[in-house]
Amino acid sequence: MSPDPVLIGLVEDDPIMGESLVQRLTLEGMAVKWWQAGQDALGEIADRRFKAIICDIRLPDVTGEAVFREAGRSANAPPFLFITGHGDIDQAVRLMRAGAADYVTKPFEMDDFLARLGDLVHPPLEADGAVLGISPAIRETERLLRRVARVGSSVLITGETGTGKDVAAHFLHTLSDAANEPFMAVNCAAIPADLLESELFGHEKGAFTGATQRHLGYAERTGSGVLFLDEIGELRPELQAKLLRLIEDRSFNRVGGERPIRFNGRLVTATNADLPRRVAAGSFREDLYYRINVVAVRMPPLRERREDIPWLMERIFAELSSRLETQANGFSALAEEAALAHAWPGNIRELRNRMERAIALGMGPWIMPGDLFPEQAVGGHEGAHQLGSLEEARLDAEKRHILRALASTQGEITSAARLLGIGRTTLWEKMRRLGLGADL
Repeated sequence: MSPDPVLIGLVEDDPIMGESLVQRLTLEGMAVKWWQAGQDALGEIADRRFKAIICDIRLPDVTGEAVFREAGRSANAPPFLFITGHGDIDQAVRLMRAGAADYVTKPFEMDDFLARLGDLVHPPLEADGAVLGISPAIRETERLLRRVARVGSSVLITGETGTGKDVAAHFLHTLSDAANEPFMAVNCAAIPADLLESELFGHEKGAFTGATQRHLGYAERTGSGVLFLDEIGELRPELQAKLLRLIEDRSFNRVGGERPIRFNGRLVTATNADLPRRVAAGSFREDLYYRINVVAVRMPPLRERREDIPWLMERIFAELSSRLETQANGFSALAEEAALAHAWPGNIRELRNRMERAIALGMGPWIMPGDLFPEQAVGGHEGAHQLGSLEEARLDAEKRHILRALASTQGEITSAARLLGIGRTTLWEKMRRLGLGADL
């Protein structure tokens, strides 16, 4: 018995476009319910299990935004993919900030449209499709970054030190239309305050003592790419004013220069500071805060995404062991347990530092808890007794790895086997031997 086709809702008043989309989606194996008025759609969306709603922003009776907001009140509201003209892009961006999944601009390429719809209908579940992690918290962050990558709005990435805000900024850049353009990263806290303006905006020859030639700053060298300002909360007030001008006028002046220079890039900022509190205290401009905070992306701390700890450990080990001299073949299940129990106040940066030290200094074939946390290492025979045998550690690690693969594929054996790089029969045999069959 074949499965029921995916049910898609289409809200489109243009009969030509509507008919074309119905025909193509039907050919793709989907079932389509087409409405030519927003009110008709609202009468049915809440009563049926749609996998996604394709909705024009401009409709004859109500707006697409009204349909989206009303549908969003019901439980398990389907994701919305908006169709918009160039004149409504600002509204589409606002809708994405309100929770819409994506938008396409008329005229659109059908293959691109189907790919975006496919991402909504069949979101990637396998761990090898993850870039930032496999936990629900970081996958939600990754989905948001993918959505805003194609939007030119300013993005503010927030999070504690070491959560990977710079990685998120790079990820956004690689997904954007400007992926082949420069990515200029500036740490506002690392450059001396008296040099930061010149580094950001450049200077003319003779602008100050030592300025023996013209210097192009990060903003100018960004071109049509991304200007990433990390630790934006440390920007002093006079530079905050100049950054505000860059955003509002899309231009800036070199130090000592009189001619405005066009800024064609996209601004992405990051901070671990509480900017609203600094705004209230008067140390950060309120108008600048709202300008950089068009789209806010929060990087969750590692303690909120513990499912990612073993995933990150595997990737860090694969990266570092390829360039560091080490005897280690991997990390033990006991090391994984210790890592899962740790608070990680330094987040991913601390994890990476501890892994690098353990790989470089570890003396055995497997990284053990004492290698990761030497300050907590247990000495003498008592500690050796607690470690268990190497075979126990290997089987425990194999069991946990299989369970993670099954979790990431929602228990689908074939996909989990593919993820693990083994055959389905081999996976079944390992599961039987490890006593995992009863867990499914």
